[in-house]
Amino acid sequence: MARFTLPRDVYHGTGALSALKSFKGKKAIVCVGGGSMKKFGFLDKVTAYLKEAGMEVALFEGIEPDPSVETVMKGAQAMQEFQPDWIVAIGGGSPIDAAKAMWIKYEYPEITFEEMCKVFGIPPLRRKARFCAISSTSGTATEVTAFSIITDYSKGIKYPIADFEITPDVAIVDPELAETMPQKLVAHTGMDAMTHAVEAYVSTANCDFTDPLAIHAIEMIMKDLVPSYNGDMEARGRMHNAQCLAGMAFSNALLGIVHSMAHKTGAAFADYGAHIIHGAANAMYLPKVVAFNAKDAAAKKRYGVIVDYMGIADEAAADSEKVEALIRYLRKMNDDLKIPHCIKQYGADSYPCENGFVPEDVFLKRLPDIARNAIGDACTGSNPRQPTQEEMEKLLKCCYYDTDVDF
Repeated sequence: MARFTLPRDVYHGTGALSALKSFKGKKAIVCVGGGSMKKFGFLDKVTAYLKEAGMEVALFEGIEPDPSVETVMKGAQAMQEFQPDWIVAIGGGSPIDAAKAMWIKYEYPEITFEEMCKVFGIPPLRRKARFCAISSTSGTATEVTAFSIITDYSKGIKYPIADFEITPDVAIVDPELAETMPQKLVAHTGMDAMTHAVEAYVSTANCDFTDPLAIHAIEMIMKDLVPSYNGDMEARGRMHNAQCLAGMAFSNALLGIVHSMAHKTGAAFADYGAHIIHGAANAMYLPKVVAFNAKDAAAKKRYGVIVDYMGIADEAAADSEKVEALIRYLRKMNDDLKIPHCIKQYGADSYPCENGFVPEDVFLKRLPDIARNAIGDACTGSNPRQPTQEEMEKLLKCCYYDTDVDF
């Protein structure tokens, strides 16, 4: 038996934010990030709509990118003091993910972070509050998923919390919020969405309910991501829907080792000032993982189906040729979005950014631990090909140097 779970309600389209006026409750706490939602007036709108619904409203502001365990604990404490019956999270993946973890701690004050990270081990929620997620970025889809990513900076590891209990009750997918994204964020979140859809389709947990969502998301992202990056706001709106469909797919079909590797490399070099942004990591690693997984016959066939829907190779071509076409296409998307092909380039002169640079000697020294942690990540179990320690180390080296996967 399998399970397919989504939010009870998904409000979408321009003006969907006004759905908050219909909420029933006494108190709502709004969790938000660093200021863009306030700057563009959306936080004021959310607060006004909730007050119009007759609720007392409190704010928990300043949730950082890649939220920490410490932030989760502070937010849960604020909830304990305010006692909301609605938790409303607005912004990118970080504030929504943080609010999901806060929700667990609010309902179960004695639970530890380690207990939260037990896959599908969260006790029943909604004893105190329901949850609404409002996404401002077009990639994480955390507004419809059963996942939250929290970083333990003392260990340099991102931990996925996975349980259908944290699937939001309500998702609001309003394209007006996505119009505020800066160009680089459009690129990173868009490739995160593409990775979600591709990994969901080849996951060992795929099913008839998730396949159509994944395929249609891929078709939409293929058509709209680069135009959205280049400023087409109609394409930006469609991308906001596409990433949500990809989220619906992967929340139920699960993911694979692209995400395992992204989780375990993202904060692994934070002490060197090198933070590998999640979407960029996925973009760099996805072509390599496609090549690695294609050694599995079932995965190779499913990659071939993706290519048939994309129309980027002759349908009569061999599946191996279709896999090569998919890899070429993904690398071309990265070029169009100005995302590098490997960790060595990330933050280097060829790809200047504010996120630091990963020195080769440091990468090689930490490689065994990163590989071990990636294998243990919650996303690895549903990958179509299970890597050994040696294979994961080789694969990570390919992702560092941009060398071919031939094993």
